[in-house]
Amino acid sequence: MHALAKLIYFKILGWKLNGSFPKLDKCVVIVVPHTHWIDFFLGLLVRKVVNEEINYIGKKSLFKPPFGWFFRWTGGAPVDRSKNSNTVESVVQIFNQRNVFRFALAPEGTRKKVDQLRTGFYHIATKANVPIVMVAFDFGKKEVKIAEPFYPSNLQNDFKKIQDFYKGVVGKIPECSF
Repeated sequence: MHALAKLIYFKILGWKLNGSFPKLDKCVVIVVPHTHWIDFFLGLLVRKVVNEEINYIGKKSLFKPPFGWFFRWTGGAPVDRSKNSNTVESVVQIFNQRNVFRFALAPEGTRKKVDQLRTGFYHIATKANVPIVMVAFDFGKKEVKIAEPFYPSNLQNDFKKIQDFYKGVVGKIPECSF
């Protein structure tokens, strides 16, 4: 699958990869911008290109028949996202229960245009004591850019670093880019 993914990604689609995925057993991977449903499938393809298991969470209902097997097979973990549940604590629990968990998410929390990222990923990384890896899906340059991991230390300074990394990155739907 790795060779096939590379053929599709590099030769057929003509995308580039800038950086390499770090050799970490646990981390929070923030992928920006998330502007289109195709981002999910690009993420699955990139995961095979970098040849690493990268996980995600989804609402519990996705993991029921008839498609639950697909979401588990692609690295998904079900969580209760109702108003009464604490998603941050639920994900931290998953980190504590697993030896390997590389958790990818779109910190915008939507595919619509946002002015600022949500902070849940940051709190998850802090509470689970894992680094954050920034990944950009730049449709403008047909490039996926991967940054070096960093441990959260100061919310304001770290968010400045995050905003600088994603500056100028264009999503599939440019007007919805962060």
